[in-house]
Amino acid sequence: MNKIFFILAIVFFIPGREAGAQNVDTISLNKKRLHIVLFGTGAVYTASMIGLSQAWYKNQLSGDFRFFNDNAQWNCMDKFGHAYSTYQMSRIGFEMFRWTGMSDKKSAIWGSVLSQGLMIPIEILDGFSEYYGFSWGDILANITGAGLYLSQQLLWHRQMVKMKFSFHTTSYAPLRPEVLGENTLQQLLKDYNGQTYWFSLDIYNMLRKDNKFPKWLNVALGYGANEMIYGSENENAEHGYNSYRQYFFSVDWDLSHIRTRKKGIKILLFIVDMVKLPAPAIEFNSRQGVNFHFIYF
Repeated sequence: MNKIFFILAIVFFIPGREAGAQNVDTISLNKKRLHIVLFGTGAVYTASMIGLSQAWYKNQLSGDFRFFNDNAQWNCMDKFGHAYSTYQMSRIGFEMFRWTGMSDKKSAIWGSVLSQGLMIPIEILDGFSEYYGFSWGDILANITGAGLYLSQQLLWHRQMVKMKFSFHTTSYAPLRPEVLGENTLQQLLKDYNGQTYWFSLDIYNMLRKDNKFPKWLNVALGYGANEMIYGSENENAEHGYNSYRQYFFSVDWDLSHIRTRKKGIKILLFIVDMVKLPAPAIEFNSRQGVNFHFIYF
């Protein structure tokens, strides 16, 4: 569902104006475009939820609503995934509302509100699922991702810290494919062992004006976890696995400084900016200590 929303927003609403340059409050609202955004997003989201309920929750929904504390599961990798999703939804929503002529401030607020509105029904469906449950940890992660985007947009009118994502296939998914994914696309979403979540720091704009730091070069801090066949530490240990957390230090390429008038290139740059591009990285973990990766993705 999230992927469908991403595609809809990117293809139709990204961007006629450059993002984050200044807070414009005098642009006239285009009601026709606003209706397209509201009804288009609503229609696609409704269809997506129907499809999701059939594909993901079919034969899983029960009549009882229950809560589930999964904060200790998967070394919190799923929580980083929730935060990343709402961060990117807020980012897309911001561009969608700016496309309507709405001011930057209102676009940032409503984009972040939209991200929460899109995620809450999924959390409710989880609450009625016999395999999951309504998780307050997921709700907090959703709010954190949107809050990260909104706070920066209101304070600085740009993203000094961007959430990004990278993935590589692992040898763990074939050990439990029904949970970690049977193919590469499923593993991209389900195999937390291969996922890394990054905070890309815009050093150039963090420093004082006229500094010599390259505009296109960011510093990236990453978080991941490994050797997770099961969600809980106890289950992993029972099956002879010992999961551990990973912390990364790397560099990142800031593509937002590339200026172009071609919408196709703008869309491509917008999509790529969701991803941490391959680069050298230093890894810290409790198992091997310090590892250097010539190229890490």
